[in-house]
Amino acid sequence: CADGLYGELKLDLRDLLFGDDAEAMLPTSIMQPAIFSIEYSLARLWMSRGVMPAAMVGHSIGEFVAATLAGVFELGDALRLVARRGALMQARPAGAMLAVRAGFDDIQARLPESLSMAAENAPVACVVAGAHEDVARFQEQLEGEGIACRLLRTSHAFHSAMMDPLVDAFGKETAAVERHAPRIPIVSTATG
Repeated sequence: CADGLYGELKLDLRDLLFGDDAEAMLPTSIMQPAIFSIEYSLARLWMSRGVMPAAMVGHSIGEFVAATLAGVFELGDALRLVARRGALMQARPAGAMLAVRAGFDDIQARLPESLSMAAENAPVACVVAGAHEDVARFQEQLEGEGIACRLLRTSHAFHSAMMDPLVDAFGKETAAVERHAPRIPIVSTATG
């Protein structure tokens, strides 16, 4: 994966992954290809040991990993897509994400229009995302109501309306890549 990403990143990802500077991993343009590479490599390791998936599901970058393992994308194409996605996201204005210990419906009812529901991770674990100031105000409101929440260490408001402007550009990138029907079933986190 690191070799395949060199052309896009103009650096050897291994230098960052195995280096001493944890901050160097934080830019989205680096973190997303790193997440893909680690997830893909771990899956291939398990598969090489005979642990074969009957079906797969992934979230965000994990869906790209699942699709690649299932044969939808060739590895090189997936690496380019993930690197370009990371670069497009990196170019967006900074934002924040807040993990909230409450149910989706409960949070959705309180959610200001300026924020997005970014993820529903469990029955009482959601993530909201948006501009720093809006997330800070919402956090203060929730804490005032006794609802536990915690800012996530992230550079941008992923899975939020703040990412909408990159959808067309990334759609064109994806459309230019050859895709195949999956050889292993994949459950979409968008459609089920």
